[in-house]
Order: sequence, then C-alpha cells, then structure tokens
Amino acid sequence: MQTMTPAHDLADGVARFRREVFPAKAELFARLAEVHRPTTLFIGCSDARVVPELLTQSEPGELFVVRTAGNLVPAHAPGPDGVAASVEYAVAVLGVTEVVVCGHSACGAMTALAEGADLSAAASVAGWLRHADASVARTAGGAGPDRLAALIRENVRAQLANLATHPSVARARAAGNLTLHGWVYDIGSGGVTDVATTTAA
Repeated sequence: MQTMTPAHDLADGVARFRREVFPAKAELFARLAEVHRPTTLFIGCSDARVVPELLTQSEPGELFVVRTAGNLVPAHAPGPDGVAASVEYAVAVLGVTEVVVCGHSACGAMTALAEGADLSAAASVAGWLRHADASVARTAGGAGPDRLAALIRENVRAQLANLATHPSVARARAAGNLTLHGWVYDIGSGGVTDVATTTAA
C-alpha cells in the first residue's frame, strides 16, 4: 500500500471541500465573497490541536483569527508589527465587538517557560517568549503540573493586559464597544474556562 504524503493529504482535503462542503454552503460563501463582517477577534495559539472554528462551532466569516506561539500579544510599541496590525484592523476597521485570548492545556511555549527549557538553539522562539516574562514572574516558585496550569492562566491574563495597551482597543473599550475575554481550553476534556472578562477600561 502506498503511503500518502502530507501534500497529497491536503490536496485530497481540498478536493473533498470542493466536492462536498462548498456546495452545501454555497449560499454562505456567495455572501462572504462580498461581505466580511466578523464579530469576534480570536487570538489563540499556533498549536495544531487548537482549532478556533471547531472549538467555538463558528461558521466561516464569524471569527477573525490571529494565531501566535503561546497566544502571545506584544504590548503596543511603535513600528511595524503583524499582531498589532491584525488587532487594529479587526477592531478599528472591521468593528469586532468581542476579543478572545485563548490559552490551552499542554501548551509547548508555556511548558518550555515553566520548565526553564534551554532555547539557545531557537533564538527567535526565545525572543518571542519574552512577551510572557510577566506571567513567568507572577508564577515563580511553583513547580510541576500546578505551575504549568497557573502559568497558562496567568499568561492569558497578561496578554489581555498587553492587548489593552493597543490604541484601537483602548478607544473601543472606552466607548463601551468592546468586551475582552480570557479563556483556557483543556484539550483532553474539551472544557473551556473563562479566566477573565472585561468590558470597559
């Protein structure tokens, strides 16, 4: 039996989409071809096990999704930044009314930080994970699975605080037009815990 390569698997998936999924939602896709009005910005981890649309049972067009290693959101700073640009576009241009920052169990980024992993061979990863320094400091002293769980929760809260420094977010919150949510998704159980929700600044 011939083993399929990932490229073939993806091509098969596209073929199934065109053959089975697209026709069943043709009216939706026709509308989406003309209109892009998501209601929620979902900032999640790049981890392949965390699929925002599956987790929230959202249709195409409902979520504006940003995925980063460790679901990290750098605090606002001058200069070009892909995360900042995506946040600004979602909030100021598309007018989303909800933002979710979603962490998850068994997060590789948070595990590396909790265990003090040697990232000297992954300098870009190490540099990126510095956006979680505040979370690491707040959970110092813990150990094992409890430390990791605490770090995952605290990191979601810290990234919400970073998100609030973005001018578009601050303006929308001041106007009462934006609610921020912090979630932690447990991969093994499918549970989602709300660890922080705020409406106004």
